[in-house]
Amino acid sequence: GEMDPVIGRADEIERVIQVLCRRTKNNPVLLGEAGVGKTAIVEGLAQEVTKGNVPEILREKRVITLDLALMVAGTKYRGQFEERIKAVMDEIRRAKNVILFIDELHTIVGAGSAEGTMDASNIIKPALSRGEMQCVGATTLNEYRKYIEKDAALERRFQSVKVEPPSIDDAIDILKGLRPRYEDHHKMNLTDDAVAAAVKLSERYITGRFLPDKAIDIMDEAGARARIKAMTRPPEVKNLETAIEETRAKKEQAIKDQKFEEAASMRDEEKKAKETLESTLDEWKKNNEDARVEVGEDDIMQVVAKWTGIPLKRMEQGDVQKLLSMEKEISKIVIGQSLAVETLCKALRRSRADLKDPARPIGAFMMLGPTGVGKTLLAKSLAVNMFGDSKSLVQLDMSEYMEKFNVSRLVGSPPGYVGYEEGGQLTEKVRRNPYSVVLFDEVEKAHPDVMNMLLQILEEGKLTDSFGRQVDFRNTIILLTSNVGAERLKKGATMGFTAPDDEQDYERMKENLTEEAKKVFRPEFLNRFDDIVVFRSLGREELTQILDLELAKVEKRLAQRDIHFELDEAARDLLLDKGHDPTYGARPMRRSVEKYLEDPMAEEIIRGDLREGETISISAEDDQLVFTQKKAEPKGDDAKVSG
Repeated sequence: GEMDPVIGRADEIERVIQVLCRRTKNNPVLLGEAGVGKTAIVEGLAQEVTKGNVPEILREKRVITLDLALMVAGTKYRGQFEERIKAVMDEIRRAKNVILFIDELHTIVGAGSAEGTMDASNIIKPALSRGEMQCVGATTLNEYRKYIEKDAALERRFQSVKVEPPSIDDAIDILKGLRPRYEDHHKMNLTDDAVAAAVKLSERYITGRFLPDKAIDIMDEAGARARIKAMTRPPEVKNLETAIEETRAKKEQAIKDQKFEEAASMRDEEKKAKETLESTLDEWKKNNEDARVEVGEDDIMQVVAKWTGIPLKRMEQGDVQKLLSMEKEISKIVIGQSLAVETLCKALRRSRADLKDPARPIGAFMMLGPTGVGKTLLAKSLAVNMFGDSKSLVQLDMSEYMEKFNVSRLVGSPPGYVGYEEGGQLTEKVRRNPYSVVLFDEVEKAHPDVMNMLLQILEEGKLTDSFGRQVDFRNTIILLTSNVGAERLKKGATMGFTAPDDEQDYERMKENLTEEAKKVFRPEFLNRFDDIVVFRSLGREELTQILDLELAKVEKRLAQRDIHFELDEAARDLLLDKGHDPTYGARPMRRSVEKYLEDPMAEEIIRGDLREGETISISAEDDQLVFTQKKAEPKGDDAKVSG
């Protein structure tokens, strides 16, 4: 009754019993990944033997665990370890009813060996082959391959029994079977929905571990969290403990001052307070003794969210508003690209509503368009708005991956090469932060092998790194930017000051860019994207808004020095004209502000002509900005930019 029940492993237990009933080489070894339940199967076998639900040949048997670490511990002189192993084997021969269980079976290879001595595996080989000793082993596939398969003489003495991870339905049954044990331990009631959520969410979001182990851990931690909240002492207990400490301090001070009557009064007061505390604690414990905490689906979600960093909790009002108003927020930063912003925000809403394909990334988009119109900026804004942090953006410049030998840097160097231990630049970042925006910048510059890698990410939502670990991309947004067709656009008229509502121009540009993309990228690659988003050229209205954003940044920086400026229409028009370049989009606007506004003001500040509390008036004359200083206006009004 001390062991947990073993559920859903009847086939594996039966297979182990079959091997144990053989005449020779009757030594099963359970092979499976960590956490699938190998040790639990041996515990299940022990329970079946105890209950007598086994063939007659095994009915009187006992299953005993051999701890090899204890066997080796304290052996100082040559021959001591061998002597201990021989003693164990003699005991097993005499008893004739012992089945030896060695967990982590691969540790017998090399155990206790030193120069000129034998290891445990070589000592037990003859007894295993003659059937004098029955042994059940458990180890992982990798360790079995690494240590036991290399020694053919040892391997042939064992019969492998594969242990696969259970299906989701079987894992739910396993957790339901274990539920009473965990409910009693944590004094909680676990709902059926919580059990199902523990299995489904762990399978969906926790990679690199296996069922049922990861689901059991989530159930256990959810119970621990709920119990901690319920077991917090009430405020009155804390107040009484504080009062007792204060009374004790006063009593000790009174004794030091030789005020013995006062000390006696304090002692009585302390005694009364202690009695009150004891009765309060007893009453609280009595009320809480049989009280059980309800653990539901939300508690499981919180644990998974804590483990993975993925927001799984039910959407609160703030989250709903954030999702619905995201387009508006991003459009304040990414100017003139309402269609692109809308397309990406729709993908995010599908993901949070659980309507997306669970096997693929949240969204995968190819972003085309002229340079400098906001493709990379949109990716950065999306990371900040959706995931709350610019660190959630994994940005990879594809010009660094033009050569074939650079491609391996994405998933990590192969074994034996420099940097193997560091992991891949892409896989390691996504493994550490699975809820992120992954931006492949200027993807047309990358080597074709990168495209093959991307095909797997876009379709399967996963990628295997150099360590053989599967990295999950199902909670990422994949964005690719490309300047395909940019040269063609330079020659065309669509890059000029087109009206943003000139749909005919935009449609023509979209058609041209899509045609260019089809020439550069393979059809099966383009076909895997949710959408190919073509960014618009920027018109004068958009560039005016971008200028306002740049001026606001300058104003914010100057405000820290308590310096302010006002810009008239002529100065604004001059900056607009200087900052417009048909080839480079919005980037020249920043350079225009730096060259014509920031540089002269920086000189004035360094020379000491522009001091704190001053306001500067800026106008335009002879193709240059003219700066006129004037005294600061009353606070509150002086921080505005005119126009």
